Amino acid sequence: MAMTMEDRIIAILSEQCGAEDGEIGGDTELFEEGLLDSFGVIQLLVSLEEAFGIALEISDLSRSEISTPMKIAALLREAQR
Repeated sequence: MAMTMEDRIIAILSEQCGAEDGEIGGDTELFEEGLLDSFGVIQLLVSLEEAFGIALEISDLSRSEISTPMKIAALLREAQR
């Protein structure tokens, strides 16, 4: 079974943050939970570009747009269009 975009994003975040399986869900608030900070965002954008071939400019993103894995997936889908 192929992984969904959300699953791939969660896997990337889990590896980056050292999170346990199941610790990060689609609606996990990444900043509020302390899983993502400003340096982590840069690392995440690089990882997302490598995984999906989509470059997102940090200057074009608001914190609220990337606060959960589901929001990140929606942003990536929009960027694919």
